[in-house]
Amino acid sequence: MSATPLKVTKPNNRELAFDVNRIQAFAERIMADLKDSQGEPLNIQRLIRGVLSKLRYKEVTADEITNAFTMSALELISKEEPNWKFAAARSFLTSLYKKAAFNRNYKSYTDKPYGSFYSLITTLVEKKLFRKELLEAYTKEEIEELEATIAPERDLLFDYIGLMTLNERYLTSDYDGKVMELPQERYMIISMFLMHQEPAEKRIELVKESYWAMSNLYMTVATPTLSNAGKASGGQLSSCFIDTVDDSLEGIFDSNTDVARLSKMGGGIGVYLGKVRSRGSDIRGHKNTSSGVIPWIRQLNNTAVSVDQLGTRKGAVAVYLDVFHKDILSFLDLKLNNGDERMRAHDIFHAVCLPDLFMEAVREREEWHLFCPHEVKSIMGWTDEKGRKLGLEDFYDEKLGSGAFREKYAEAVANPLLPRITVQAIDVMKRIMKSQLETGTPFMFYRDTVNRTNPNKAHGMIYSSNLCTEIMQNQSPTVVESEELVTKDGETRIIITKIPGDFVVCNLNSINLSRAVPDNVLERLVPIQIRMLDNVIDINNIEVLQAQHTNNQYRAVGLGTFGLHHLLALLKIRWESDAAVDYNDKLYEKINFLAIKTSMDLAKEKGAYPKFEGSEWQNGNYFTDRGYNSTEWAELAGEIRKYGIRNANLIAIAPNGTTSIIAGSTATIDPIYELVSYEEKTTYKVANPAPDLNNDTLWYYKTAFLIDQHASIKMAGARSRHIDQAQSFNLYVTPDIKASDLLDLHMAVWENGIKTSYYLRSRALTIEECENCAS
Repeated sequence: MSATPLKVTKPNNRELAFDVNRIQAFAERIMADLKDSQGEPLNIQRLIRGVLSKLRYKEVTADEITNAFTMSALELISKEEPNWKFAAARSFLTSLYKKAAFNRNYKSYTDKPYGSFYSLITTLVEKKLFRKELLEAYTKEEIEELEATIAPERDLLFDYIGLMTLNERYLTSDYDGKVMELPQERYMIISMFLMHQEPAEKRIELVKESYWAMSNLYMTVATPTLSNAGKASGGQLSSCFIDTVDDSLEGIFDSNTDVARLSKMGGGIGVYLGKVRSRGSDIRGHKNTSSGVIPWIRQLNNTAVSVDQLGTRKGAVAVYLDVFHKDILSFLDLKLNNGDERMRAHDIFHAVCLPDLFMEAVREREEWHLFCPHEVKSIMGWTDEKGRKLGLEDFYDEKLGSGAFREKYAEAVANPLLPRITVQAIDVMKRIMKSQLETGTPFMFYRDTVNRTNPNKAHGMIYSSNLCTEIMQNQSPTVVESEELVTKDGETRIIITKIPGDFVVCNLNSINLSRAVPDNVLERLVPIQIRMLDNVIDINNIEVLQAQHTNNQYRAVGLGTFGLHHLLALLKIRWESDAAVDYNDKLYEKINFLAIKTSMDLAKEKGAYPKFEGSEWQNGNYFTDRGYNSTEWAELAGEIRKYGIRNANLIAIAPNGTTSIIAGSTATIDPIYELVSYEEKTTYKVANPAPDLNNDTLWYYKTAFLIDQHASIKMAGARSRHIDQAQSFNLYVTPDIKASDLLDLHMAVWENGIKTSYYLRSRALTIEECENCAS
């Protein structure tokens, strides 16, 4: 067998003699400026030796040579030489360029790897892969102007795993699976689609600005937007939704149908079940007939499994229940691997809603009482101003230590006619912690903290959160009002009338802190991000009409962040330090100010959200409650009273698992798992070192399971003041953690004013997450 190949076959079947000098030249190109952790150039000969060892046969294709470069570079990645991941990315990028050029019939050059952008759009619109709005809103001349803005050199910002993820999941391919779209074209298409309804005189500049933000990896859009924007597939652009289930047979089954429809389109779903009557409650006066919430949860579980997300993965549904609901004990056992399988739902995520009073009862080792919401409404006689019956779930404590919930709870406990189950609060908490150590869930939702800081409390109540615990918006059930048979012009129809509830929609994108902060671009970046999110609301087509209605009424968005640990390492700030807490406080106040100011500016331009009147934004309580008393804040509060604000909610920090990988940074607000983690592929593993790992940053990359979790809690507490919604906040523990230590962590989360905690992560657990909500 020959030591090196004799011939190379190109994609057009042209044959060339194998030339080692071309191997050398290619190696030099993909390794330009790449250094090891000590700042020394990477050894080019090591790469070439690896490549040649993979080409020991007489004939090879050009693609096999490029793949040999990619695989050889991947094999060399280590803690000491992490930047081989960029050499692998550049090699893979070359292959991607050549395939796109071949599939689109143009010549790819080193200095001009992209083809005609206008030709791409016209071809893919014709093939029904792109939406026709791209050609209706933009002229050929405008598209050619945008093509001149495309910067192929920004492809070099991707590391291998980021580029591979973008290619495998999000770049447009034809119906035969052949790649048609390149990374910078995806960003430009997203920009064009999100801005296509803007006024013509400013549209092109806004497209360029959003392209600047995305292509520099200063930000990421949510994965549904990344995947679907501008494409004709029909997928919606929002990440997830939250439904509130009415306590009726129609309400329960309608909710299940809505969950199925949204899951089909790729949305993650949060479902609040706290209004549904408990096991043993009466139905239409028949005693002890209700089967409670567990059978309905199992039905949702089956929906999640059977109605997959656009044919790619099973649906993702989280169910929420109050800790004072009679079914809470069986609910907490939903995901355990032992016990009665008829009471289990292994494919569902579950979360528990906790009032301050329960946490106090845990701390004081007091009794806790569980009630059926239907029995509470039937017996206690509480009503709102419209005469609608209210349950315990409809109240919260307006202040820490006092308020309506604890008053109503005391009334319920004192009523001898109201059935209840009495337990020790600490025993309920033990059940919660047992499930968390076995399954990572339930998530924790601190309902009083959430509702006290709700900017829209005048218009409703927040009962629960979404799949990833960062969305906090008003909720209410959709109620069937009437159903009638109508005959008109000889045609008979069944007309069902519903009163739409507040069905929450999550519209997300995120700042890459590790790039945006060092480059000092937040003041330029946040305005275009908020505009992009606001435009998603108008462009999106949501099948569930009450969700579309709620989206339009509140225009809520969720600006998030990722890359926090990466940024702290670059700034040489230790995670476990007062400096980190102080830095989080100042950074997130700045981000919040910029987001609020942008939304106010958009209200000047386009109008305030319809439910602005009576909000905490309007009366100024939002600012005084958070201690925003500087001159700058006071001026902004005054402008909002005058002009309004475009979006009812603005900040929400999602998990960002996938998009942070694409951007080559650390996920969300979490510390890194390992200095070098591994991504599993079909036939091999890819090492993924911490971003910008070198001799300087190494000492600031303490890993998640070694970090004192109380330090993370203090940082999250400092951020909370500046987040009108919430943050997907994880706790990292070892499997042998003492119950008392885990309890201390939960108490600290609550005491620090953190609205939710997401997974309890342990090395012993493998946790499957919703990709859309991890965006």
